[in-house]
This record gives sequence, structure tokens and C-alpha cells, in this order.
Amino acid sequence: MTDKQTSGVHHITAIAGKSQENIDFYVGVLGLRLVKKTVNFDDPGTYHFYFGDERGNPGTIMTFFPWKNIPQGRVGSGQVGYTTFVIPTGSYNFWEERLNRFGIKTEKETRFGEEYLKFEDPHGLKLEFVEREEGPNNTWEFNGVTTDVAIKGFGGAVLYSGSPRKTAEFLENGLGFKKVAEEDMYLRFRSTSDIGNTIDVPVKAFPRGEMGAGTVHHIAWRANDYEDQQSWRQYISDKGLQPTDILDRQYFTSIYFREWGGILFEIATDTPGFDTDEPLDKLGEDLKLPEWLEHHRNQIENIVDPIEVREVKPPKND
Repeated sequence: MTDKQTSGVHHITAIAGKSQENIDFYVGVLGLRLVKKTVNFDDPGTYHFYFGDERGNPGTIMTFFPWKNIPQGRVGSGQVGYTTFVIPTGSYNFWEERLNRFGIKTEKETRFGEEYLKFEDPHGLKLEFVEREEGPNNTWEFNGVTTDVAIKGFGGAVLYSGSPRKTAEFLENGLGFKKVAEEDMYLRFRSTSDIGNTIDVPVKAFPRGEMGAGTVHHIAWRANDYEDQQSWRQYISDKGLQPTDILDRQYFTSIYFREWGGILFEIATDTPGFDTDEPLDKLGEDLKLPEWLEHHRNQIENIVDPIEVREVKPPKND
């Protein structure tokens, strides 16, 4: 076990198609809150959406870069295979019925004694729900998703590695996860947090994934603050990997690196959070730009598609 330990998943960032379809699904169907509407700092003509619980707490944040004309990706090694959301105990049937009402196909799988409800978002991203007692209920309610059934945050993720044993070794001896179980097809690791704490690694390697719509760009792990981030950067470098410089993402700072199985990892700080530039009751309402992009606001607003947060209804049966 390493002397450095992340408490678990901070956020997961994926690639979507059309912006409004992305918002309608994650807000209207899944009931998450749009906690921040900004742009991709490396491609300012593209939105960056952050969805999460009421405050956008670490461990609840699903983020997207939506590109309406991007080709479909292929999920495979070097990527997160499934993003796992944790739901309250007793809410499984609610979600199965809700997804089916919205015309979303579901499948069931049992792993490590837990039953998973697997499905895809409108752009092909692979998702799953699992019930767990751990973690506080999400207080955000929207469009028929009440706090007793609302998504708590991440359960974790299933990592598709090009070198599963090396990825497993890094989770344990690099990020401080503890190996807690092994089945025929999977290794399971747990961290200390009450959400975003469970990572499953299939023991076989998958064909290489291709980035595009419906794929995860990276998975981020939690650091406490900037000082802890500096320590992580040196630590990752000492492990023989090549972390980036510390980058300011406005709501956290980040380093990025690829682990031995080809998956892009990020380490992101819990601080300062999403209420630094708008109050809690107004999160996600306005397009927020960093200071260095503010003078391009008019140009950016003319490029990105208009979007709205709205309630959506299930399609009517013929």
C-alpha cells in the first residue's frame, strides 16, 4: 500500500453529441443538477457542462464536452468502460421503470453480489446504476426525481485497461486503493470515501478504444487542495509516469497523466468548488468564463448553441 491515498473519484469527463440532448438526458431524465455551464478551456468554442448533486460535490460530478458533429467513438481499452452511479437502497425499480418509460433499454448484471442496471445515454456512453447504503442522499429534486431516489453520485467505474494487471497494481500501489475482491472476470478495489469509491477492472484486455461521442475522455481522482496536488505531482513523477504541470480549471486545479494501461487519469483538488463565481441557488444559470476568455465572450456566445435546462417528458406510446 502506498503512502499517498486518494479518497476516490472526483469527476468523470466524457464526450457527447448535441448539447441540448446532453442536458435533457442528464438533467431531465437522470435528475442531476447542471452546476456549471462553461467552455472547454483548450477549445473555447465548445461547451463544458458539469452535472452533479445540489452543490456539485466531489464524487458527484459528471462533465461533458459536447460536439454536435463528432463521429461516434468506440469504447475499449484505455478508457472507462462503464460509469457507475450509486442510487439509494430501494430505488432500483423506480429507475428501471423510469428509464423504460423514456424508451431507454436496460440490462441487468450481477458483480460481486450487487445487481447493476446497465444502459446507455443518447450518444452511446455506457452507464450503470447500483444501490448502496453509503453516502448521503442528494437533496436536489427535479422533474419527478425526488431525494429518496435521486442519484447520490458515483459508485465508481469499470476501467478497460490495455494492461489490466499493471492498472490494478497502480490503483493499489499508486493511488492507494485497497484490493477487496476478485471474481473470474473482475478485480475490485475500494477507497476510503463513501461515494466514488469502487473500481472494477476486468482481468482481460479489450481492443483499443477510439475517442468520439459516447466515450469517456478521462477519470479524475481527488486531492485535498493545492498543497496536496503538488505532493501528488511529485509522487506521480517519482513513479515513472509523466504528469502535466498543475493547471487551473477555475473550480479545481488538475494534473493529467496516462497510467500503464493507457487510461488518461487526472488528479483534481476538492477546492475551491463551484460556488466561487455564482451563488449556490444560481449554479449553472449563466455562461461562466475564466478571466482570460472574458474579452472573447461575444464571440464565444455566437459560436455555442443556445441551450436550456427544462423538464422533459417520456415519449408517447403509439
